[in-house]
Amino acid sequence: MKLQVLILGYGEMGHALEYLLADKHNVRIWSLSSHTMLEEEVAGAQVILFCLPANAHLEITRRIAGCLPAGSLCLSIAKGLDESGLMASQVFASVLSGRHHYGVVYGPMISEEMRKGRYAFADVSLNNAEDFQTVRRLFQGSKLICRQVEDMSGSSWSVILKNVYAIMFGISDELKLGDNMRGHLMVTALSELSAIVKSFGAEAHTPFSYAGLGDLVTTATSENSHHYELGRKLASGEYSDISGEGVHSIKMIEKFHLFDSRTYPLFTLVSDIVSVPENVKNKVETYLGQLRTW
Repeated sequence: MKLQVLILGYGEMGHALEYLLADKHNVRIWSLSSHTMLEEEVAGAQVILFCLPANAHLEITRRIAGCLPAGSLCLSIAKGLDESGLMASQVFASVLSGRHHYGVVYGPMISEEMRKGRYAFADVSLNNAEDFQTVRRLFQGSKLICRQVEDMSGSSWSVILKNVYAIMFGISDELKLGDNMRGHLMVTALSELSAIVKSFGAEAHTPFSYAGLGDLVTTATSENSHHYELGRKLASGEYSDISGEGVHSIKMIEKFHLFDSRTYPLFTLVSDIVSVPENVKNKVETYLGQLRTW
């Protein structure tokens, strides 16, 4: 039986999910340019896919909370923090918890590849574990392979912070630091990710997942990755457009003191480069010099 699916947002991921689902379910699209009322669209949906930036989640979730049908499922693919420093999962928990079902879908899901019919992979974390049956129905027969994970906080932090670390891979490649440096960056990024998610009470092993390691490898090596390309631009002295989810996440982490970022040297290096984008090579050399002090 087909599901009634509503996709919120019609950017790259909105298009990709439409491509995956349109021939399997009854799919409708809503965006700010739509002529239909959001509340009316939501009232008939069984699955609501938030293909929206993190900043839009609180307003939209509050707007639809009273219209959601019983048993419906809200799913987000947003990989950032909003202007209050909240993740999509935290927004859902604050507005929907106790009344409606929700979850997050994170992993290596490059929209261009999905629209070309290539495989994609995701961790799905839900506030009601039984809803994975709905997720299975949703993507059955598609090339998005999902697995269920329990650690929503750890999965969310992993996918948010991998955008920060991916910037460093672009910097390293532009500076021609070599493949050995890539190995160091991967090991160190995962070590810091593990410590950070653990500090929030999440599972230390969660970063070794689709949302963490899987998406980091993809984002740190793909020419289609905004954050990888941003790193290359910073290393080559192009400072005109320093933006993206990773950059915004750094700002929110510092603004709201979400964790002690100075405890994590590689995170600190990226943060310092993004905040004051000059002398990038010297900053990297200083970081590497500090590693020699053992």
